[in-house]
Amino acid sequence: MTLLNPSWTAVLYLAAAACFILALRGLNSPRTARRGNLLGAFGALLAVVTVFFSVKLDNIPWILAAIAVGSAVAAPVARRVKMTQMPQLVALFNGVGGGAAALVALLELAHTEDAWVRVAIVFTLLVGAVSFAGSALTFAKLQELMTTRPVVFPGLPVIMGAVLLAAVGAAAAVVLTGSFALALVLLVLGLLAGVLLVLPVGGADVPIVISLLNAFTGLAVAASGLVLGNVLLVVAGTLVGASGTILTRAMAAAMGRSVAGILFGAFRGGSTAGSTAVSDRPVRSSSAEDVAVLLGYSQRVIIVPGYGLAVAQGQHTAAELALALEARGIRVDFAIHPVAGRMPGHMNVLLAEANVPYESLKEMSEINSEFRTADVALVVGANDVVNPAAKTSPGSPIYGMPILEVADARQVVFLKRSMRPGFAGIENELMHEPQTTLLFGDAKDSLTKVLGAVKGL
Repeated sequence: MTLLNPSWTAVLYLAAAACFILALRGLNSPRTARRGNLLGAFGALLAVVTVFFSVKLDNIPWILAAIAVGSAVAAPVARRVKMTQMPQLVALFNGVGGGAAALVALLELAHTEDAWVRVAIVFTLLVGAVSFAGSALTFAKLQELMTTRPVVFPGLPVIMGAVLLAAVGAAAAVVLTGSFALALVLLVLGLLAGVLLVLPVGGADVPIVISLLNAFTGLAVAASGLVLGNVLLVVAGTLVGASGTILTRAMAAAMGRSVAGILFGAFRGGSTAGSTAVSDRPVRSSSAEDVAVLLGYSQRVIIVPGYGLAVAQGQHTAAELALALEARGIRVDFAIHPVAGRMPGHMNVLLAEANVPYESLKEMSEINSEFRTADVALVVGANDVVNPAAKTSPGSPIYGMPILEVADARQVVFLKRSMRPGFAGIENELMHEPQTTLLFGDAKDSLTKVLGAVKGL
């Protein structure tokens, strides 16, 4: 017996779907992102409650136990994760979604004789397995549990092609026979394909692959909705798949590259290499007091945050420095590159946490023309997104990527821990230009010293 009739179930599913759509709309802007997140969470809760009261469920104790265990693990992890580890968390959650869809499809195989449902099952099984294995590998790369460089070995393209052909053959056999053993073979081939897909990707390309795998998970979930006859799963999975695809294309465009070039660039040496070689070329370094004088007697300062700021947790100090400069009548803005950090919106979230006004966060298209009017561009922990090699070096792995035009500012100050290159693993010629000064040290420590010196002017 169920408590909800089909009409009420449809109404509640429609309300949940509307929440998901409004959530995506809210996540479009930092100002509405928190509300969008809450709407999405409420939609998911509404969907789960509706399923409980509209379907005759078996094994309810096991279901509740699984929910309790999952919540007990995920909630503390989500609350304690550092801002710099958010991409890893996204990769893990994404992989779990894909893996769950694949397991549901595997278990549903024995309950259907319909060939079209079996087509949906093999699609869910293969794509979900690819997403799970690929996401697990991206987590390992971002967490530096393995090399972040592209891993390529002789015969990799041939092996990948053979695995995909074998997967197509196994999928066809499962549709024709309904064999559980062949479905297990397909699952293993999907896991292998996921590993082979991510191995050649390295450096700054890894976050884009996370977004692509997120789209894969959405498609797998949508297909699992067809398997289970659940309309809401189809809608939610399609939304995730579509938004993940759009985000992937947008991130690739922000780097001036194609998605295929990112996935398979390493085969021809075009992927970001992730080199850690430290340059020994001379640069002009300065003290915190000198940087404070430079900033304190400017009229216009643009701060460019990067992953180094997130690692140092210097966002609050950067916000305080901006306030101190504004108190002296200096106009200060933050320039945000679309792929700064390790995921889209990373810098927006970081600076919002420090209560930097949204009006002070300027997207690349908006701020680039203003660098030529800036007295100082203060680059804090960023590198690749301001590297002129993206415009001047056709052989560079970031060639073609739109960058923040900090070189147009009258003075450029880099706050860096060392001369180690950025995530793309290439040297930044801007650091050797006459108008550039470097202040070495932890970003938060350097900002604290500069802030103290500015207050003492």
